[in-house]
Amino acid sequence: MSETPRPADLIVFGGTGDLSMRKLLPALYHCDRDDRLAPETRIITMSRGGLDDADFRGKVDAEVRGYVPADDHATWQRFLGRLHHVSIDVGGQDTEGWSRTARLLAGHEERDRIFYLASPPMTFGPFCRELHRAGLVTPASRVVLEKPLGRDLASAQRINDEVGAIFDERQIYRIDHYLGKETVQNLLVLRFANAFLEPIWNSLWIDHVQITAAETVGTPGRRGYYDHAGALRDMVQNHLLQLLCLVAMEPPSRNDRESIRDEKVKVLQSLRPIVGGEVDRFTVRGQYTAGECDGVRVPGYLDEPDSTAPTEASRRVETFAAIRAEVKNWRWAGVPFYLRTGKRMPYRSTEIVVQFKDVPHSIFPGSAPNRLVLRLQPSEGIRLHLMAKEPGAGEVALKPVPLSLSFAETFTSRVPEAYERLLMDVLAGNPTLFMRRDEVEAAWRWIDPILHEWEAQGAAPEPYPAGSPGPAGAHELVLRSGRYWYEDDLA
Repeated sequence: MSETPRPADLIVFGGTGDLSMRKLLPALYHCDRDDRLAPETRIITMSRGGLDDADFRGKVDAEVRGYVPADDHATWQRFLGRLHHVSIDVGGQDTEGWSRTARLLAGHEERDRIFYLASPPMTFGPFCRELHRAGLVTPASRVVLEKPLGRDLASAQRINDEVGAIFDERQIYRIDHYLGKETVQNLLVLRFANAFLEPIWNSLWIDHVQITAAETVGTPGRRGYYDHAGALRDMVQNHLLQLLCLVAMEPPSRNDRESIRDEKVKVLQSLRPIVGGEVDRFTVRGQYTAGECDGVRVPGYLDEPDSTAPTEASRRVETFAAIRAEVKNWRWAGVPFYLRTGKRMPYRSTEIVVQFKDVPHSIFPGSAPNRLVLRLQPSEGIRLHLMAKEPGAGEVALKPVPLSLSFAETFTSRVPEAYERLLMDVLAGNPTLFMRRDEVEAAWRWIDPILHEWEAQGAAPEPYPAGSPGPAGAHELVLRSGRYWYEDDLA
C-alpha cells in the first residue's frame, strides 16, 4: 500500500517562467491526478508579474492546459484551486509580497515547506536571505535549486555558501532532471539487481562508453543566455557527468540516500584531469553554421532570429562539445568515456552506449562486438545487441540483432515525466537523486581547467553545418584510437 502523502506548501519562485509552465506545473498536475498530493497541499507561485490568484489561474488555464490530458475536467479544476500567486521583487523595496506570503503560510508551520527556485542562480542567495529575514524558513523546509549552479567552481562555492548559510545541507536539493528519467532508474536496476552484468562491467570486457545528448533545436531568442553558458556548462558539467557517474560507480552498500551519492562522488574524484596542452588533444568544441535541420533551412548561431546582436562572446561560445574522459581506478583503467552534446544535430536523442570488446578468438567471419544501448529520449528503452545466425542453409552468415526493452511497449502504465518523480522525491524528503555539494563542486573542479584553457586560447569554435553530426574534430577524437561514433543508434 502506498504511503499517504503529507500536506505541503510548495512555493515556486519564477512561477510564470518557461520552466514552471512547461515542466513543473504539468508534472504537479499529473501528481495530483494520480492522488499523490494531499488534499491540503497548495502551490504558491511567486514572480514579478503583478498577478493575483485569479489572473494566474487564468494564465495557467491558457498556457499549461495543452501539456496535460483534456479528459479530466474535475481534476483540472481541483488543481487550479491549489494555485496561488504572490507578486514579489526579490532584492527590491517591495515588502508587501513577503507580507502576503507570510500571511498565506501562517498557521501551517507544521506542513512541509518546499521552496523551488526556478530562477537564475544569481537569485538563489538573495532569495534565501529574504526568506530567512521574513521568518519563513522552518525546520520542515526544503529548498530546490535548478541548474546551472554557477559558472565555475568559485561561483558554485559562493552560491553553496549563501544558500548553506540559511539551509542545512540535508534541506538542499540540487536538481538534475536527467536523474528522474526512467532509463536512468533502470540503469541502476540493470546493474545492481541482475547478476549477469557485474562480472563483465569492467575494463576486461568493456572497450569504451559513449554518452551523447543531441538536440535538433538551436538558440533562437536565447543567445543572450547561451553566450555566457555554452554546451560545456549547460550540458556536460551536469547532465553528462551525472550519466557517467551512474555507469561507472561501484555497487553501493545500500540503496539509501547517501550510499549512492557517495559512490558518484568517488567517480568524479577519479576522473583524470584534462589540463594545459591536453585540452586540445582530448576535447573538441564547435558552433553551428547555417544548414538544413529536420528538412528546414535554418540559420547559424550568429544569425539566430529574435536574439541580441552577436558579440565577441557569441563568436567564441560553443554549441557543441566532445570530450574523451578517463576514470582512473581499478575497474575502468584504460577505458575511454566519450562525451558529446550539441545543438542543431540531425536527431534529438540522449543515449548511453556501452561497447564491449571483441570475443578473444572469433571462429565466424563478420562478427561484431556486443553493445548495450540505453536510450533516455525520445523513446526510453534498453537494447542489447548480440550476434545471431541469419536463417538459411549453407555458409553461416552473422547479423547483429537487438534484445529490446521499450518501456512504452512493455509497461501499460503511463511512464511519468522526470520532474514528476523528482518533485515527489522532494515532497517525500528523499535526496537520493539530487546532487550533494561535494558532488557539484567535484564536477566543476574537473570542468574548470577545460573552460580556462578554452578561454585563454581565445580561438573560435570549429564550425559545423546545422543538421550535421558535429565538427570534424569530434570524429577525429574517436578515430585516433580506431573507434567511431554510433550514429545509427541515434538516428
